[in-house]
Amino acid sequence: MADLDAAHPGRANKLGWHFLVLMSRQGKIRLSEFFSSYSEAEKRRIVRDITSEVLPRAPKMCNIIEKGEYKFVYRRYASLYFIAGVPQGMNELLVLEQIHLFVEALDGYFNSVCELDLVFSLHKSLMILFEMFIGGMLCESNKREVLKSIVEAEELVEEMTKPGEDTAAQLDDGLSYQEHFQLGRKP
Repeated sequence: MADLDAAHPGRANKLGWHFLVLMSRQGKIRLSEFFSSYSEAEKRRIVRDITSEVLPRAPKMCNIIEKGEYKFVYRRYASLYFIAGVPQGMNELLVLEQIHLFVEALDGYFNSVCELDLVFSLHKSLMILFEMFIGGMLCESNKREVLKSIVEAEELVEEMTKPGEDTAAQLDDGLSYQEHFQLGRKP
């Protein structure tokens, strides 16, 4: 494992998830987030591996697949597979619980999440994911706190985009001289 970390210094994440992929039964990616550094070719290989190894498995088969430097831990909910790529030494049952916690947070926000919610509100799903996980590690496990933060962020955006108000002026509040300069505006 030390050789892999030396070859891929950005992939030194031994405690958290390397990636999360939400995929339909037909093999369409509905959400993917890579918490470790992978090239585009490696990402395509991972998605290809998921498609060839996870999707054809029977429902009663084990939902852990060891694959080189990581393992796939997955769980199917209705027509969606939630697949986490985790380090070899990580507790699979913990990962399954974390996946379930993420699904419960999605259910709480979307009121029984379905594939279409992920298709049409991908940004909201990512907001929930990023509120719960930082760098592939679970940082907020309280669903109420996660959903409260998402609602507060939505209210802030809604307040900032009220019709008839200059949103650029609202966004400029509190910017330093350097930030104004970087935005190409006169302070």
